[in-house]
Amino acid sequence: MARQLPIFDIVPPAPPGGAARRPDLPDDGRLTEYLPDPRALPTFHLWTLGCQMNRSDSEEMAGRLLAAGCAEAASLDDADLVVINTCAIREGAEQKVIGRQGHLNRLKAARPGLRVVLTGCAVRESDRAGLRRRYPAVDLFLRPDEEPELVDRLGLASAQAAIGAIPTIGTVGTTTRVGRTVVGAADGLGATRAAAVAEGRVARGSAVSAWLPIIYGCDKTCTYCIVPFSRGPERSRPFDDIVAEARSLAAAGYREVTLLGQNVNSYGHDLPVEARFAHIATERWAGRRLDLGGRPDLAELIRAIDAIRTADGLPAIPRLRFVTSHPWDLSDRLIAAMADCPSVCEHLHLPVQSGDDSVLRTMGRQYSTTHYLERLRAIRAAVPGIAISTDVIVGFCGETETQFEATVELLHEVRFDQVFAAAYSVRPGTPASRLADDVAPADKRRRLNELLAVQESIGLERNRAWAGGTVEVLVEGVVAPRSHGHDEPTREPAAVPAVGQGSGAWVSGRSREHKLVHLAGGPELVGRLVTARIDHAGPYSLRGSVVEA
Repeated sequence: MARQLPIFDIVPPAPPGGAARRPDLPDDGRLTEYLPDPRALPTFHLWTLGCQMNRSDSEEMAGRLLAAGCAEAASLDDADLVVINTCAIREGAEQKVIGRQGHLNRLKAARPGLRVVLTGCAVRESDRAGLRRRYPAVDLFLRPDEEPELVDRLGLASAQAAIGAIPTIGTVGTTTRVGRTVVGAADGLGATRAAAVAEGRVARGSAVSAWLPIIYGCDKTCTYCIVPFSRGPERSRPFDDIVAEARSLAAAGYREVTLLGQNVNSYGHDLPVEARFAHIATERWAGRRLDLGGRPDLAELIRAIDAIRTADGLPAIPRLRFVTSHPWDLSDRLIAAMADCPSVCEHLHLPVQSGDDSVLRTMGRQYSTTHYLERLRAIRAAVPGIAISTDVIVGFCGETETQFEATVELLHEVRFDQVFAAAYSVRPGTPASRLADDVAPADKRRRLNELLAVQESIGLERNRAWAGGTVEVLVEGVVAPRSHGHDEPTREPAAVPAVGQGSGAWVSGRSREHKLVHLAGGPELVGRLVTARIDHAGPYSLRGSVVEA
């Protein structure tokens, strides 16, 4: 399924009935007289762009604001506090926030009490001087590792906090160096996450699917990527903390959990050696060598979460996913765990970025197409029918037509189920910013469109193989009339009626292979695992009807 790499723009869904989220009241009604006056506390709006990790971070920030007694505003224009969680992976994401600065300044002129906070990957320690110039409406800048300090920095904790709210956290953010650059360090995020989970201070945006961060930051050397400079080096959460959070999600009835990390399958390499993991006697054999012996890895973590079972012996969390992976760390142990654990979904997102080895070296990816294809053969042999998605960048520095054609040929050879593609844009502060951005913009657009067209035909062919069969679908939500979510482009063939139009209600969800499936049905199906017959296949989604709920 062909896709341009998306810039997610997420507004947390309101609970049933459409009301915005409100702070919790104390269990003991006698304590309500001690609550702060709601009028003294700001209402807040979280505007989240970017990856799943940003969405997870926003859930934590929303939980802390609710715990402090703040309520969620109906929209950005109605809020007393606007928190923008930015993405800096692509230029378009930052431009989207920059373009909103004038509107925010007008709101502040009309309501002088309005405060604006900017966090996420756009906030980098080395770029503090330029932030105020690019974002003139912002009052407070927080690096990603400083997000747990949000309530304290705004003066909303302690005396103003509601009864039972979390104590003040104090300073969490620290800095370290990546080369010669001072960056934020994620050293304290594991502890603050564990505290937020234990105290119920994560305002999850879904009652069906949950994010579970397991590692923060990135140690990779991709020359085009800002993440190591915005989120710092890799820091793994303690093994037992993650399993405990998974148990709490199972107890709360979540049907799907996604393990998160900028490089999720390098989990554990920075944790101490423990006797209970002595059976893990291995090292990373691709890229930079690492001794992994005696340390937990993603395979061990997956097996531990899969082992959380119901009374009848079934996985307590029916579906387990993980993103995003790096070909360096797709180990044989991980492949075996994916094959052995019934809760692990038959889908893997494995970015390739280019089909040319020379371009991959310039990108700092440190693997070859031969290595990538060998790993794909291994996972497809171990998990028959697994769906593979990937990321591709076209027009990277120095890319020739021949090198671009090698990427197109790779798509034909691999036959991905889904491709997220983007034309290269320079990210200030990255090593690639010192290279010549010498592919003309018109050539970048042409290459991107050509690649998307090729993948569209591949995606359509692969999806048509599902027509007439049945799949298990986890229903996630109701499809609004004349609406397509950010996960589905509006490029279905003209003969296919748009979902949500015409008579009857429609819902949507995902198969275990991460296929987007639209089904005839009402809101009573949301949150349920259903068996669906596929009646129609397009290049980006499937459409069908419920056979069994």
